[in-house]
Amino acid sequence: MNKDFGGIFKFKVKKTSALVVKRRTKTSSIFASMSVAHVDDEDLAATGTGTRPGPGEVYRGETVFNNGDFYTGQWVDNLPQGQGKYLWNDGCMYVGEWQKGKTMGKGRFTWPSGATYEGDFKRGYMDGIGTYTNSNEDSYKGFWSMNSKHGKGTENFANGDSYEGEWIKGMQEGQGKYQWANGNFYLGQWKNGVFHGNGSLSFTNGNKFEGYWEEGYPKGEGTYKWEDGSCYVGVWSIEPSEQSVTYYAANNSSDNGDGDWDPQDLFNVDMNDCKIYPGEEITIFPSQKAINWPSFNGKTIKKLVDIRGSKAGTWDFGHDGSANGLNRRSGDRLDSSMPRNFRPILLPKTIKKQGETICRGHKNYELMLNLQLGIRHSVGRPGPPVKRDLKSSAFDPKEKVWTKFPPEGSKHTPPHPSCDFKWKDYCPLVFRTLRTLFKVDAADYMLSICGNDALRELSSPGKSGSFFYLTHDDKYMIKTMKKSEVKVLLRMLRAYYNHVRTFEDTLVTRFYGLHCVKLTGATQKKVRFVIMGNLFCTEYAIHRRFDLKGSSHGRTTDKPDSEIDPTTTLKDLDLNYIFRLQRFWFQEFCRQVDRDCDFLEQERIMDYSLLVGLHFRDSGAKNAEGKEDSNSCDLIAPRLSKVNETDKLVFDPNQWASIRLGINMPARAELTLRKSVEGEAQAVEATGECYDVIIFFGIIDILQDYDISKKLEHAYKAFQYDATSISAVDPRQYSKRFRDFIYKVFAEDG
Repeated sequence: MNKDFGGIFKFKVKKTSALVVKRRTKTSSIFASMSVAHVDDEDLAATGTGTRPGPGEVYRGETVFNNGDFYTGQWVDNLPQGQGKYLWNDGCMYVGEWQKGKTMGKGRFTWPSGATYEGDFKRGYMDGIGTYTNSNEDSYKGFWSMNSKHGKGTENFANGDSYEGEWIKGMQEGQGKYQWANGNFYLGQWKNGVFHGNGSLSFTNGNKFEGYWEEGYPKGEGTYKWEDGSCYVGVWSIEPSEQSVTYYAANNSSDNGDGDWDPQDLFNVDMNDCKIYPGEEITIFPSQKAINWPSFNGKTIKKLVDIRGSKAGTWDFGHDGSANGLNRRSGDRLDSSMPRNFRPILLPKTIKKQGETICRGHKNYELMLNLQLGIRHSVGRPGPPVKRDLKSSAFDPKEKVWTKFPPEGSKHTPPHPSCDFKWKDYCPLVFRTLRTLFKVDAADYMLSICGNDALRELSSPGKSGSFFYLTHDDKYMIKTMKKSEVKVLLRMLRAYYNHVRTFEDTLVTRFYGLHCVKLTGATQKKVRFVIMGNLFCTEYAIHRRFDLKGSSHGRTTDKPDSEIDPTTTLKDLDLNYIFRLQRFWFQEFCRQVDRDCDFLEQERIMDYSLLVGLHFRDSGAKNAEGKEDSNSCDLIAPRLSKVNETDKLVFDPNQWASIRLGINMPARAELTLRKSVEGEAQAVEATGECYDVIIFFGIIDILQDYDISKKLEHAYKAFQYDATSISAVDPRQYSKRFRDFIYKVFAEDG
């Protein structure tokens, strides 16, 4: 009888290396972490037959646990490894491949209801390619990620309907075709499980609607066509007051009217038979059937070696094998010549908010008041209904609105305690529509920028001389602009609008407004500024941030180690990680980087960079409000990732729903070594040491075109340095170099 689990255990020794089993184990999948109870060596020897298995040896065994669960299959080092079957006491069962006690590879999971999933698993999650069939005989075959349909797949519903296309987080999203049992079908774009974007709805009687859709209904330009060729063309809407369509008879028809058909019949009659079948919700996931067990016992000592191969020191790791409480052992000294990108990570217990609050008496206090007054006026001013199809005139650089703000107030402006100034809005309709596209609520926007809380000015201007301000809630960043940057943004505004409208997950900076404050009087000083989204507006403390261009000349932070903190932006040559993303997200990342770089190349933009922020999970660091950002204790070092630690990444469905490309993304950061000889960068080597992180990234500084000054800079620096190492290069060359570098920094997590 098993002493700890009250179970009966039998085993047979098979002298096979665990490596052989690993080679047969294929990794890929998407549910939360599935595991079984740990079995101690003493328990194995107590009731088994034969000799006791040695380390790394494969043996077969079976056990019945106290709670009635049952496992039979292969084991290595007291954990399921290889082929095995686990039966839970509630009737759930898994048969397939295991790795270190986790379902990992090909397998089949069955529910008591009769539902089944057969396909790839990864760390207990349904992840990879698999088929799920529920008790109603709905069947989905395709890609999965973290227990959700994610990627391309086909679902056949019990009522005879079917969908074939793209999925994101369990919902139809992207390009897809829905076929109803009655023969009608929709082919086009989807979003969040409904028709959204360009698409066509075809009926069995030969009629067809082609046009733009929003939230499942025609919205905007479209054509309803009968089989004989007659049609209605115009703007469609479920609201009759917003609809404006015109009837055109077929060429071979003498009909001058449209009969008894009302265009609103498209919504009220034709689409009644075009409802999306909801399918069945999965109530229990395989990962939720986990039984956790301790993976590490005692204390582990790990040695860190510097790039020359000499011992850099011995470090104590926590009882669970992590780097928590990382401290230098007595008698060892840190080699000051060790490159900073290999020094152990030590993080503060609390992280302060960036910047200095702009209070009365600050040199930019009046400028802040002017800005807040102008934003409140611009956003609060009534305007026409927002339409996504904007006229060319809306993008004209001459499209701007001036407003005077005298201290005593005017017909359109309130009295204020600041100086007399004029306010300019550039292309106001475009930026108003952009805020709608980016789902920015007007009231929240005004409250963030114009509320009672002051803005915060970052400690020093950027390399360009621009100043940066943050709103009190960190949602928005305000940057002062040079006139040349304003011209570039206005020149590319139409292309930018079309790009972000087409690609919702674009990584390029989100612009919300472009404005100018002009002081009256003798100075006539003008301050131009743009309002952008802050990439690092998150509940997670950002522990490390990197600005990556793909160039090497001057791309290191010239700060002593003692001054580097979580607010320091490190550069290319400071980078000491490879960022490993889940397969689907890595593919999406590569696709979107290509799209964004193509757009910037076409607009002759260069000198942009990828801003990356890391939150190390279980680091014990707190955010600016002093709240814990993880479940760790009072510790100041991030944990090295083991199998059981990686499994803890964002399993909460609510957190999973908040993940999008570049935002709140679970990942692993693998520590790397950069070998150098006489200051010249050489190959970067992965160490295999990984940290569980939440990663944020986006493409910033997209307003520098390849003008005459940049061409001269390139010619001058090319005489002194390697032309491929400097930032100022032709946009096509810049785009290629940027992509090549980024695709080395980011990799798929196998």
